[in-house]
Amino acid sequence: MIAQGTQSNEEASPVHSNASPAKPESFAGDATHLSVTASAGSGAGQERGRNKLTLLPLTFLIFFQVAGGPYGAEPAVQAAGPLFALIGFLVFPFVWAVPESLVTAELSTAMPGNGGYVLWVDRASGPFAGSLMGTWKYVCAAIGAAAFPALCSDYLVRVAPAVSGGGARVATIVTFNVALTLLSYTGLSVVGWTTVALGLAALSPFVVMVGVALPKIRPRRWGATARAKDWKLLLNTLFWNLNGWDSVSTMAGEVDRPGRTFPAALVSAVCIGSLGYVLPLMAATGAVDAPPEAWGDGYFADAAGLIAGEWLKYWMEVGAAVSSVGLYSASLSSASYLLAGMAEVGHLPSLLAARAPVFGTPWASITVTGAVALGMSFLSFDSIVAVTNFLYGLGMLLELAAFLWLRVRRPRLPRPYRAPGGAAGAAAVCAMPAAFLVLVMAVAGWKVCAAGAGFTAAGVAVYYLMRFCRARGCVEFARPGPEGEGEAGEHGGGESGKEGEPGDA
Repeated sequence: MIAQGTQSNEEASPVHSNASPAKPESFAGDATHLSVTASAGSGAGQERGRNKLTLLPLTFLIFFQVAGGPYGAEPAVQAAGPLFALIGFLVFPFVWAVPESLVTAELSTAMPGNGGYVLWVDRASGPFAGSLMGTWKYVCAAIGAAAFPALCSDYLVRVAPAVSGGGARVATIVTFNVALTLLSYTGLSVVGWTTVALGLAALSPFVVMVGVALPKIRPRRWGATARAKDWKLLLNTLFWNLNGWDSVSTMAGEVDRPGRTFPAALVSAVCIGSLGYVLPLMAATGAVDAPPEAWGDGYFADAAGLIAGEWLKYWMEVGAAVSSVGLYSASLSSASYLLAGMAEVGHLPSLLAARAPVFGTPWASITVTGAVALGMSFLSFDSIVAVTNFLYGLGMLLELAAFLWLRVRRPRLPRPYRAPGGAAGAAAVCAMPAAFLVLVMAVAGWKVCAAGAGFTAAGVAVYYLMRFCRARGCVEFARPGPEGEGEAGEHGGGESGKEGEPGDA
């Protein structure tokens, strides 16, 4: 028997409307344990084991969602010097990465459906908040993905100057986008194993650099600081390089045995990502006597050349291009399955949940996201990246609030993995990330705040537009939305009054 929650906003929410108990023995106790990937329009090929994500591919998908290697960490040294950069990359994983991973592991295993954090916020705060959360996070993911084709082209210029501009650059960006979008159509299992190979290739020059640098390291160099410290740049660099641990939750419905696989993959990815920053920074700053001002974007390649020779410099530059391929693949997958998950629960038209007959992938969502990323790949991202950080902060605050609400109000919600501690432990997990988010958002300029307000207004407009379309029957939706409030009780069965206790089927 499946018990239905009693909270009114749960019944009104499309997450809980029209739920059908696919495996009562596995998800007893709460309708949110139903994998929403089995909803209308998503069935073809979805249960094929070959398309499920296992531990190693999931680990490297998370790794590329967050880091992709230490490429891009150089501005932290430039902003404040080796001492504060090393302290930041040593401390930040514990105050940000670990708590965010604990929240993601608990909620992804409790509600293992595509859409991830949208489902969690929808469950805690209702469909309006869930839809707004989806808009914020999709903007972040799509803009983030759009940066990587141009980034790959910039790295390739160093080894192939012919692609520096004009038609050759455009062709490189378009080919990059189209090829990886086509790869996404084959399924997350293929994409996941591809990221394993890309991850090993991206990290290998750093492994060599650390080994060669060991006898050349002078620990006193780690204590150097910049004369004019740019704390804002340091915070933004740390945040940009170590956020996104929850992004993989949008693909939770594609994971094999999520209750066991998600926690193990998150722990592995946190270790790989954190060490992947700290060890190369210690090696390069300790072996190369360079002032902090020299540590601009791409300086790792120059440091590798000084440590071992030009051959390692070129290898590092090729590794950076490889990393951007993995970053794009992971970001595209996360954004695509976010759209599909929102469509599967009724926030967006059901077309976006449609699955390809051969591979069982959400072809419409992948196509839309690939097109959005391609169109934005030719734009300047300096100010937009700051806006995405701001929107990501808003989304994370809402996500942390949902985590606390579910802990307090739904303590008996079955959780295959549970973050340590009760209500006090949950509050402790959220305290440091919330404080850091407030700090990052507080230092944002008024232009960033205004742009964030604009995207938020767009998210509100999307919610009410979808509500209007559903009421008028303009487009087809997979499940009833907030207007179909009575549907939840009709299709979901009776209410047990207590979570985890038997209700009507």
